[in-house]
Amino acid sequence: MKKLYTAVVTAKGGREGHITSADGIIDLELRKPAAMGGEDGYANPELLFAGAWGSCYLGALGSVAKKDNIDVSEATAQVHISFNQESETTYALSAELHVHIPGSELSETQRLADLAHKGCPYSKATRGNIEVKVIAV
Repeated sequence: MKKLYTAVVTAKGGREGHITSADGIIDLELRKPAAMGGEDGYANPELLFAGAWGSCYLGALGSVAKKDNIDVSEATAQVHISFNQESETTYALSAELHVHIPGSELSETQRLADLAHKGCPYSKATRGNIEVKVIAV
């Protein structure tokens, strides 16, 4: 495997903390969302994960669609990341990826969405670790 890029981000303070990237592009205060006893208006790990996964996933969608000469430049991936309580002291994530390709039949969108899910690095990283649903919309 050839390493193409490495992102470096330092986190301090956990969910009530701060993250900073080595290149200075990211410099964010983090807070738990209001639904978890925190406050709205701040980034949280689930938002960041959803944004990163969605962006990466659309890259994979473009790769698989290109093989069939299908334009997915206007496609969207709405990523839902849920923070779930398993027991009193354990938690787990779950995800839904809602994929929309304008002008595409739902069955074709689902086919491409599933293929992209097989190749996306974030999808690969979570495979077998969390519950994930890929849904054409």
